[in-house]
Amino acid sequence: METISIHGAPSEYVLQEGILQQLEVKLLDRGFSKILVVHGKKSWEAAQSYWPTLSEIESVEYSYNGECSLSEIEKVSKVIMEEVVDAVIGVGGGKILDLVKSSCHQTHTPFVLIPTLASNCSPWTPISVIYDDTGAFVRFDLYPKSASLVLIEPQILLHVPLNMLIAGIGDTLAKWYEADVQIGAMKQKQAALEISHYTAKLCKDYLLNHSERAIEAARTGILNEDFIKVAETIIMIGGMVGGFGDHYGRVAGAHANHNGLTVLEETHYALHGEKVAYGILVQLVLEDKWKEIDKILPFYQKINLPSSLKNLGVETLDEEKLMQAAEKAVVPEETIHILPGEISEESVVQAMLKLEEKIRLLSI
Repeated sequence: METISIHGAPSEYVLQEGILQQLEVKLLDRGFSKILVVHGKKSWEAAQSYWPTLSEIESVEYSYNGECSLSEIEKVSKVIMEEVVDAVIGVGGGKILDLVKSSCHQTHTPFVLIPTLASNCSPWTPISVIYDDTGAFVRFDLYPKSASLVLIEPQILLHVPLNMLIAGIGDTLAKWYEADVQIGAMKQKQAALEISHYTAKLCKDYLLNHSERAIEAARTGILNEDFIKVAETIIMIGGMVGGFGDHYGRVAGAHANHNGLTVLEETHYALHGEKVAYGILVQLVLEDKWKEIDKILPFYQKINLPSSLKNLGVETLDEEKLMQAAEKAVVPEETIHILPGEISEESVVQAMLKLEEKIRLLSI
């Protein structure tokens, strides 16, 4: 039986209004006396009014430069060592949290994560997605330790740009399609893989049932149970898919297509989850699952997920450009090769073109 490496959860996780007022007590419980707070300009603006006064713990701040890149990881690691901190707190979206995880792995430092967006499962998982300084995907790294503490103030998540929430829904919807193509084909599953497969299905079901009302909560600024359900689906349940499924529950064709799209400059403005959502459809074309595409396209349209390259900023279907994206999507180490059959640059380009034609015909 193959060994599955389980990274089930952070040491402690709390989602509750006003939870940041308990931050200092929880840090002291862990024996921390000096911390580094890593944030971005927007994430700090979002969190600052909820941030507690720290009376017993010394803190220093670092504002990151926009990417979870190797150069930025080195900068944060240097600050950690120079300031001799006991722990690092990441306050922000996925890239900031991934940056903290990577820097803390490099320096063997405990970390606390406070997400300001419900846009991915980064707060839950011991994984960082690494980009270069231009925003192109390089790799993802898995670490042996998860967060010591994850605190979520739902009011912060509620009052962020709507496209961030929608992107998180797209990214998390992929959990089902990328886990099912691997785990669903197994006749015998270990207990951890059963949990991964079940939570992947839960992601799809919860998102299809609660996303519209969650988006309405974000539009009105009035918290509701649907918003909580979707936020925890994105952060917690989505994180459990890979946490219990190991490589079987992480990424397949949708994320490989995302990685390929990062080479196209026109898509750099598009959010990670938006490109992944488009990648789901490309994966389904490669699997010849047109009925499933027909089932989920109305959901895409209702919540404004991208279903075409035009939605991602690619105005003209230049096959040479598409081939560049496909070449990156099908490099030998990419997860697109998990899909059944032989996947090539040409088959990916043809899948994109077939999808574009379908969307065009539906729009007529």
